[in-house]
Amino acid sequence: PDSRFFGQRFNQRSLCPFDVRAREGPRLWERRHLMPLAASRARTYNRTMRYWLMKTEPDGFSIDDLVRRKLEPWTGVRNYTARNTMRDLMQVGDGVLFYHSSCPEPGVAGLARVASAPFPDPTQFVRKSPYYDARSTRAEPRWQCVEVAIERKLAKLVPLEALRGSPAWASSLLLARGNRLSVLPATQAQWDAVIEMEEST
Repeated sequence: PDSRFFGQRFNQRSLCPFDVRAREGPRLWERRHLMPLAASRARTYNRTMRYWLMKTEPDGFSIDDLVRRKLEPWTGVRNYTARNTMRDLMQVGDGVLFYHSSCPEPGVAGLARVASAPFPDPTQFVRKSPYYDARSTRAEPRWQCVEVAIERKLAKLVPLEALRGSPAWASSLLLARGNRLSVLPATQAQWDAVIEMEEST
């Protein structure tokens, strides 16, 4: 997504998560946030696992930022198709391919998980935010987001050119001409292909 507003702190009157790790302390934060995420992964065996590719500009928010913060709301998405994906299709525990875009070497930089149910994107209410939407209200918010939790940074970035050469990625919307969506569906085969390419020399 557009990511210049990642890491923004919000006050307690906001509808969104603020930096709960700093407020709660690491142990309480892990008990409240990472342990439920681990439990949700166990529940995913009872349903079809879903995978997603989520784009971010590394100058605004990179895989190193997610490694440091552990958990981050995926704010700033202002495309209805991408919003609907997060709102209607994503579930806690789904896999996320963390993709660096609009940079000299685009590609998959890490693995993450969807860590929350959708909730109103708080940046739509912040007048100074580049993502402020005057037509959106707290009673009827137009934009949704989810929290994303780090799984791991890849040992090396899997570049776009490598994805182009992978049979598993041949039908991906990522490679479709003119596609500009920041949140895309992926498959387990594509997830596995990324890990295989990471491990290859």
